[in-house]
Amino acid sequence: MSGEVTVRVERLAGNEDLPLPAYASDGAAGLDLRAAVTEDTVLEPGARARISTGLRVALPPGTEGQVRPRSGLALRHGVTLPNAPGTIDSDYRGELQVLLWNAGGEPFVVKRGDRIAQLVVAPVLRAQLEVVASLESTARGDGGFGSTGQE
Repeated sequence: MSGEVTVRVERLAGNEDLPLPAYASDGAAGLDLRAAVTEDTVLEPGARARISTGLRVALPPGTEGQVRPRSGLALRHGVTLPNAPGTIDSDYRGELQVLLWNAGGEPFVVKRGDRIAQLVVAPVLRAQLEVVASLESTARGDGGFGSTGQE
């Protein structure tokens, strides 16, 4: 199953030199987000930084943006997103920013135009909560936190 939606994008002033987010391959799920830093930003081991993308987006109603880590950054440098996936609501109109975390052992330098994260546009269901006296039983019951892996 595949589908397409139109996402309106605004480049913030001074970021016209950066490519728009793009899919790296025909089967890619996420659009690569790039760093819009004005100077190199060094992330020391254990440090976190909010990195600008220089973009604002208007996601269609009924969708969300999921900001996810790039696997190559995580594997090679230990750089990931501490709140992965980050959620962009369809009514948010601020600048897209990515919270990067250097979980690796060496300093990591973020340069202008670096691909720092992925944006996946996904459908959202809105839940209607219904209060009931009790819930139906299941085979799993109230087992959680690793309970399905036990014999």
